[in-house]
Amino acid sequence: MVVALTSISATDLDLAEHLDAVSGSEQGALTSFVGTVRDHSPDAAGTVTHLEYVAHPDAEAVLGRIAAEVAAGYPEVTLAASHRTGTVAVGGLAIVVCAGSAHRVDVFDACRQLVERIKAELPMWKKQVLTDGSHTWVGSA
Repeated sequence: MVVALTSISATDLDLAEHLDAVSGSEQGALTSFVGTVRDHSPDAAGTVTHLEYVAHPDAEAVLGRIAAEVAAGYPEVTLAASHRTGTVAVGGLAIVVCAGSAHRVDVFDACRQLVERIKAELPMWKKQVLTDGSHTWVGSA
């Protein structure tokens, strides 16, 4: 089990950094999930201009724990995961999760499980700001 990288970041996320973290000569399969900010939401009655992410002070530790628990179920997989905080414009990266292993089946499964667990358990909230200046809050955990 290997967790190469986890972070809660107030700066732009870098997909290449995450892929590099899970890459190596022993890895024959890499997969990634990149969650971007979209301009609409079922929770919003208008066009979204940006999101403002706020993390609980324990969010980084929680992310590390989640990644370690997922990695324990996939001993041949290397994982990397980060989530943004602060203001993220439409099109910006909100979450990046990557997995690398010798074989493809485990990387798909581990990557998806990690994304779903982050979405369900990470103490992170987002404020959706709309073109008219109104906003809605959405809790992800």
